[in-house]
Order: sequence, then C-alpha cells, then structure tokens
Amino acid sequence: MLQLIVDKEQSLKEFTENNYAQGSFFWNYLLKNKDVRINGVRMAKDARVYPGDVVCYYLMKKQEEKPAFFDVYTDENILVIDKESGVNAEAVFAALSRRFAGAGKECYFIHRLDRNTKGLMVFALNRQTETELLQAFKERRVEKIYHALCVGEIVKKRDVLTAYLKKDATNALVRVYDAPTADAEKIITEYAVLQKISEQLTLIEVTLHTGKTHQIRAHLAHAGHPVLGDMKYGQTMANKAWNAARQCLVAKQLSFQMQGSLAYLNDKKFISRFDAESAVMQRGNTEKE
Repeated sequence: MLQLIVDKEQSLKEFTENNYAQGSFFWNYLLKNKDVRINGVRMAKDARVYPGDVVCYYLMKKQEEKPAFFDVYTDENILVIDKESGVNAEAVFAALSRRFAGAGKECYFIHRLDRNTKGLMVFALNRQTETELLQAFKERRVEKIYHALCVGEIVKKRDVLTAYLKKDATNALVRVYDAPTADAEKIITEYAVLQKISEQLTLIEVTLHTGKTHQIRAHLAHAGHPVLGDMKYGQTMANKAWNAARQCLVAKQLSFQMQGSLAYLNDKKFISRFDAESAVMQRGNTEKE
C-alpha cells in the first residue's frame, strides 16, 4: 500500500499519473476493484482530489514492483536513469524524491521525456549540481541522441532539417511550418539512417540542435516520416498495421560537456538499454517462427 497526500486540485487520474507510476500502469485494475481510496472512501471511477486529501493505493506485490525506470549511474552529484514507456517523467521524479527523502537527501528535476518515450534522464542530487546542469542544458552542452523507428523508406542517408514550430495549447500539440510564422520558433533536427528495417520502416539516429516540445515527433511527421506508434503525429494505418500503440522513440545516448567540479562527467557516455525497433523486430522473429 502506498499513501500520498494531494498538493493541488486535479483529477485522481492526473494525480496518479504524476505521482505513482505503478498506479498509472494499473489504473483500470485499481478502479475495477475499488483498490484506490480518497480519505478512506473506495473509488470505482475518476474523481477530483483537493489539497490535503489522502490517497491510498492497494496493489499486489508484483504490481507494486513493476519497474517504471532503471538506475544507470549515480554518484554524489547526479543520477542517470532509463525511463520506461508509459510513464510520466513527473512520476519518476516523485518516486525518486520519496527514495531520497527516506535517506535524508534531495533530488532535483532537470528535464523531461514524453510519457511514451523511453530512455535516459538525468537528475541532480544537490543544489549546486542542479544549477550547473540547468545551465548546461540551456547552453546546449548536454548532448542527447535519440533512436527513432520511422514510417517509410528514408532515401537520404543523412540530413539536417530546419523548420518552424508553433505550440497549439488548445489542442495540446505543436504545428510545424516550412517558413517563419508568427509565434513559431525555429527548430533544427539532424538525422542519420542506421538501418532499413523493411520497405515500410527505417531506423534513424536523431540529434537535436534545438530542444522544443514534441520536436522530434512533429518534425519527422512534417518531413513525411512520422515515428511509428505516435498516436498524435503519426500515421494511423501504419500504427495499426504494426500494432504499435506507443511511439518507437528512445533517448538512447547522453553525454556532457561540463565545467568545474562536474568536468569529470565529460569522460562518460551513457547508453539506454532500450531499442526503438525492439517491438517490431520481436514481432518479425515471432512471425518467422
């Protein structure tokens, strides 16, 4: 059982997704069995929660232990983790905050990944490191390389794409334009083809030269090669054909160009355990058998 106290008004589902990954994984199970309670009252549907409310989740041990992320590297300054798909970055931070609070330590949120994107995230373990990491991200001294499984055959083996991205807050998405547009920001996305998986799928490596909301997914879709499994910017027919309900996108590699006391990180390169193409490759191997 996990007991959490609500900090602001929101839906129970939203609170769960941002604070308890395992509760999010088994959300329907919890409601069906009335195994989530608000102030002692068993819930069979979503509800509003308010500051000070006490929410209790009752999951089986196996469900509680379902991993939402894996530790990759830690020292006195940073923690690098590998996030699973289907997990809000906020829920990872909440879990880490509870872990470190139990040890009398603190954890600081530096950057996020989309819910359905797997891969590497870094957290600071003290205030000075938080300041230095945030500055490094701002100055583009943290290199994040992604792997994406895209729809279609990408003929040009390497390219640097430039476009303009504008947020559409009303519809919770972004729009990409070829030419400068009012309120749109310039985006630069570099890619290199890694492997032609089939006539319909291409695995690429992506390096961001700007880091905007949904940049990879929206920019690749605009270029005619959406990420497989992307339910927001992708191709519905391709997603259905490959039974892909989550984007095949992984924050694959993380490296730093730090200064001062964190310069020792410059010799390290972190690699995610996840592969963007794994689900499709597993399906192909099964079909061959």
